[in-house]
Amino acid sequence: MHRIETTKMNRRAFLKKLTRTGFAAALATSLAYGYARWVEPSHLTVTHHTLSHPLIPKAFHGVKLLQFSDLHLGHYDSLKRFYHVIDRINTLEPDLVVFTGDLLHEANQYPHTEAVAEALADIRAPLGKFSVYGNHDHGGYGTDIYRRLMERAGFRVLVNEHALVHRGQEAIAVAGGDDMMLGRPDWAKMTAGIPPATYTIALVHEPDSAIETCRYPIHVQLSGHSHGGQIQLPFIGPLITPPLSERYYEGFYHVGGLVLYVNRGLGTTRVPLRFFAPPELTVFSLTNREK
Repeated sequence: MHRIETTKMNRRAFLKKLTRTGFAAALATSLAYGYARWVEPSHLTVTHHTLSHPLIPKAFHGVKLLQFSDLHLGHYDSLKRFYHVIDRINTLEPDLVVFTGDLLHEANQYPHTEAVAEALADIRAPLGKFSVYGNHDHGGYGTDIYRRLMERAGFRVLVNEHALVHRGQEAIAVAGGDDMMLGRPDWAKMTAGIPPATYTIALVHEPDSAIETCRYPIHVQLSGHSHGGQIQLPFIGPLITPPLSERYYEGFYHVGGLVLYVNRGLGTTRVPLRFFAPPELTVFSLTNREK
């Protein structure tokens, strides 16, 4: 009799423990989902870095360049959050602003293009505003929509071309390549005519393009596209990255003599979740480094 009661008690204790464990696992899963769905996507981070090089002119010492990327407006992200991003950009007081692609998730279905253009026009950048195409900017019959919107907002859309940004008598180059997935990138055309020994920053949406970019006289490439993996796990890294961001997906890399920086972007795609990959604005301070 004693053995039977002990067996029943052990079984009851085991079932209670199993129930508690299952409940704790379900609660943890719900909390993790809630965090990834509602908290982290709204937690805008600002990262600050220095770009130092002997070819950066002394006139550009201390210039602030701000990069933002991958808004994917219309795909879970609201105009209210977008306006918050614009306000945050202006509080950082950048001298130069670049956008590295994927503004609207489906351009031909997005109803608020005028409001977006007006908000982007409010970004203040005395040395200029530049942008390139991402795959979503070409997709959904968006090529012309994106160009018109960005130009109305005061951005110069760079498609296999460059611009010289002057400060006094000195200049740096900002080059832009077409999107690799749906465009026709041409690095030779993008860099043609840049004066020798000019510090050059390239904007290319997909980061894995750095393998080609490093073959040209370009010092820094700024990219997006990866969303930092969007969902990362500790010690494992991103679960999924889009094509052409599988090799490089977040932060700084050295590819040959090229410095690559991959911005985590601001919006989401596929699923409206971010986990250990918060949305990002990046501010680079340019510094002249003596030879």
